[in-house]
Amino acid sequence: MTIKFAKRVAASIMRRGVNAIRIKPGSYDEVDKALTRDDVRKLIGTGSVFAVGEKHNASTRSKRLHQKRSEGRSRGPGWRRGTQKARRGRVWEKKVRSQRLFLKKLKSMGKVDTKTFNRLYGQIKGNAYASKGALVLHLEDQGIKISEDEMKQISEHAKANYR
Repeated sequence: MTIKFAKRVAASIMRRGVNAIRIKPGSYDEVDKALTRDDVRKLIGTGSVFAVGEKHNASTRSKRLHQKRSEGRSRGPGWRRGTQKARRGRVWEKKVRSQRLFLKKLKSMGKVDTKTFNRLYGQIKGNAYASKGALVLHLEDQGIKISEDEMKQISEHAKANYR
């Protein structure tokens, strides 16, 4: 075909713009003979067609500040915006989601009936349990026994599906 075609196909293969695609001097004849995407892929593999490096906005000032912060500088009260809780992240969301997931899995295993599930779900929403461990202790007080194997199964389920 043409070099224009080869550049366009190479750009779509390499997920770059057409202007970033370059052809090695001396291999224009090979590129001109490329008819299919597979031909262009082979040319990319041999290095006849390549893409120039991506441009980055290099901000020396921000790099320097990042370096200083990694050393512990610029972290004092004068630099802070927001309360300690705001800077800590969404701790409550993570806690509640893990408790709800745990409760849902217990219900699917048949350890907790619907009425108990609804009551505990509301208590989780109301921040009644400080952690998932506190929820487990409360369930044991209620007479719901959860074995180590079941705990392991629940944690494996959570790791597999919610990462």
